[in-house]
Amino acid sequence: MTNPQWHAVDAYFAETITPADEALTAALDASTAAGLPEIAVAPNQGKLLQLLALTQGARTILEIGTLGGYSTIWLARALPADGRLITLEYDPAHADVARANLARAGLDKLVEVRTGAALDSLPGLEAEGAGPFDLVFIDADKVNNPRYVEWALKLSRPGTLIIVDNVVRGGRITTPDPSDPAITGTRELFDLVAAEPRLDATAVQTVGAKGYDGLLLARVVR
Repeated sequence: MTNPQWHAVDAYFAETITPADEALTAALDASTAAGLPEIAVAPNQGKLLQLLALTQGARTILEIGTLGGYSTIWLARALPADGRLITLEYDPAHADVARANLARAGLDKLVEVRTGAALDSLPGLEAEGAGPFDLVFIDADKVNNPRYVEWALKLSRPGTLIIVDNVVRGGRITTPDPSDPAITGTRELFDLVAAEPRLDATAVQTVGAKGYDGLLLARVVR
């Protein structure tokens, strides 16, 4: 579901308060040239992630779902010089594009891109004591969102902010659909968060150049 006015408003925001720079534009261009799906966050959404990370005072960030590294750049720019961001990407070709984009942006020393299924990589992070992370951004395959949040909790501390993208699904989230694993997984995510006493959460709907969707935000309270 899209609307020309939504695109126009996002374009206005980008022109006035979230203008693109060379590294961000190059990241999108390189991702398109490599044939990656054009599903990165919009510029104003990327800036929102950066502002949330800055407000959080994040020194350590975990991202699940890298794609071409566009959202990774926004998040990494919120880190201090001694900060660390680990991002998990299933597709090796996507990971290579992301690494090149991060190097071009001068962020390769702050960011580590790990390749493989996130549910295989996350136990390794726990084993090596990589957490706790101050912020976790989840933007990967939706069917596994409940498992990703469970792992985010294992790798968090009280005060950690967990953000999950694409939770409205064009409004389809309101209707169970066993034929759509993304809907099933997202509804299971909401059930899990609602029942989890360690999380204080909300969700917001968004419209814009990326269509009709939304974010879930949850703070770890204990």
